[in-house]
Amino acid sequence: MADLQENKKLSNHLISYIEPDSPADRAGVQVGDILLAIDGHPLLDIFDYHFRSDEPRFVMTIQRGAGTMELPIRKEEGEDTGLQFGNGLMDEYRSCRNGCIFCFIDQMPPGMRDTLYFKDDDTRLSFLQGNYVTLTNLSDEDLDRIIQYRMAPINVSVHATDPECRMKLLRNRFAGDVLIKMKRIADAGLPMNAQIVLCRGINDGAQLRKSISDLFSLYPALSSVSVVPVGLTRYREKLYPLVPFDRESAREVLRLIHTMRRSIHEKCGRYFVHASDEWYLLAGLSLPGDEAYDGYPQLENGVGMLRLLIEEFRETLRHTRRSPFMRRRKVSVATGLLAAPYIEKLCRVAARKYRRLSVRVCPIRNDFFGEQITVSGLITGRDLIRQLRGRDLGQVLLLPQNMFRAGEEVFLDDVTLGEVRSALQLPVHIVKSSGEDLLKAILGRD
Repeated sequence: MADLQENKKLSNHLISYIEPDSPADRAGVQVGDILLAIDGHPLLDIFDYHFRSDEPRFVMTIQRGAGTMELPIRKEEGEDTGLQFGNGLMDEYRSCRNGCIFCFIDQMPPGMRDTLYFKDDDTRLSFLQGNYVTLTNLSDEDLDRIIQYRMAPINVSVHATDPECRMKLLRNRFAGDVLIKMKRIADAGLPMNAQIVLCRGINDGAQLRKSISDLFSLYPALSSVSVVPVGLTRYREKLYPLVPFDRESAREVLRLIHTMRRSIHEKCGRYFVHASDEWYLLAGLSLPGDEAYDGYPQLENGVGMLRLLIEEFRETLRHTRRSPFMRRRKVSVATGLLAAPYIEKLCRVAARKYRRLSVRVCPIRNDFFGEQITVSGLITGRDLIRQLRGRDLGQVLLLPQNMFRAGEEVFLDDVTLGEVRSALQLPVHIVKSSGEDLLKAILGRD
């Protein structure tokens, strides 16, 4: 058993790619080698690797075949060594130990690919990929390593700072010490961000006020907090009975957040806490202006994505010249219910400047997860095909990049971009997330 565990551990250190002409390439490291140690220090995971390889001079101990060798590495200060590993963490991924009453993965239907059911809660992924983690499976030794190696920023899923409330939300009796752990990180001077998934009647109201106040005590190490409404799919049988937010309850949430934002801004010149775009759609209110987002630190949580898209689109439109030779162009844009009204307004503005341009915006209803899920990133290929087949979509259909799996042309339900093109019988283009990219795609200049 020990040999099996050791072999599994070493397989996590297998080098899968070497950047050409990188320090590792010049030193003679080869794909298929196994990295054992740096300067004699065994490596547990990617934290150790980054920390030990940060020096301009060090020695790698490599296993190649049945033998080992030592290879001296020389590089410029700040230069990457040039290695990628078969396992991005160089260790096993840590799964979530919580049973959150709002967990989206618990609301997934059966029969989807296995990776969609894996609940990660690995602090190392927070550093590497920006994932949000609860800190519940973080030992004192793990926390010591984060502080020692200066691995930051750490993005924390807080949800509530009151211990009893947080233990209820996460259904974990060890979840109540989040502020203690975050204070240790803050005292070490490491930057953090936080998110709160809001469940109606549980962590809103006075609990939300307390959470924001408690988290602001960690400022400036904790630089931003996002508040997002719980996402409820139609697959909630035998799960905790959560109630969706409606227009009035969404307005109550925004009133509380805006009141605290104004108070915090008077104290430190930043707004600190931000409501996600969904709240404004639910409440039927206008989005805040560009200046209200503190430079957009929480875009990945859907905070300010629409405002930034609008600003970038308008700015690009102002600086784009009209061509007298532009041919008639008719395109369609498919998106989620959340973004559709805003994109429609932008397209009308573009069409006023470009008279030979016609844009049709197609809001896609999420039949797969349920109509309460309104973001474009959770639209499936089957819903897209079913709702667009047979419609006049013009010369080309434009789809936002976040509909697809990262780095691939595959939807959440494994439908491919090629299958969509075949089903709709027209060209389909993927558009990056910026307003500039959207305008260029609409005009055919991407």
